[in-house]
Amino acid sequence: MVNYILFVFEGQVTEHDIMNNLKKYYLNTETDGVYLVSSNCGDIYSLYGKLQKDEDLDIFPLLTEKKVNAHLSGIKRRQISEIYLFFDYDGHAPAATDKKLNELLEHFVDETENGKLYVSYPMVESLKHVPETGFEHLTVQAKEKIGYKGLASNECKKEYISFKKLSHNDWKKLNLLHLKKLNKLVNGTYELPSQLNEQTVILQKQIQTHISTNNEVAVLSSYPVFLLDYYGVDSIEELTQ
Repeated sequence: MVNYILFVFEGQVTEHDIMNNLKKYYLNTETDGVYLVSSNCGDIYSLYGKLQKDEDLDIFPLLTEKKVNAHLSGIKRRQISEIYLFFDYDGHAPAATDKKLNELLEHFVDETENGKLYVSYPMVESLKHVPETGFEHLTVQAKEKIGYKGLASNECKKEYISFKKLSHNDWKKLNLLHLKKLNKLVNGTYELPSQLNEQTVILQKQIQTHISTNNEVAVLSSYPVFLLDYYGVDSIEELTQ
């Protein structure tokens, strides 16, 4: 039986571009013996509300009932081995509060059940928001509209502008930088982490270090963090070199 790993997004373009590029180098039939497929959940808070009301409700039927996910019709629930949700911090959105986000992170903790949630700060474009210098200390406003998509494209290195064109070497460089940034946020040193970190811990560190003090977030992508969680600390050299 074919095993699928399901990525769940709110957006319908950028996130899918990243996934389609990522699976050239990771999570594919050649490297891991799995098929990576994507889906859209619409508003994640609405999805969470439905699951919260009925503890026996499974996330997969909620996704397959959406027209945008018609491509999932031939896949059985038992073929889905893992589910991962990717979400923007998006602090300026009316429905978004740090308390609600923490609730989401505490709910979506198991990839073998209703999914594990990963958050990008402030948005999915943080993956490419790597300037020539200064990424270690790069922060942006957390609760205001700042035109982040354009900002990230204007400030990033030119080789990272198009998610569709990222090479394996580009991914290794981005993994290296974002994972060092993760360790800087959580442990205070700009070096590769020696252990995994829960998403709730990352959010709390963002709140303590940046949001509550300066109303900012440290720019940090969820995708390198996910890859580290998936492959493990023992694979960190393969991910970054």
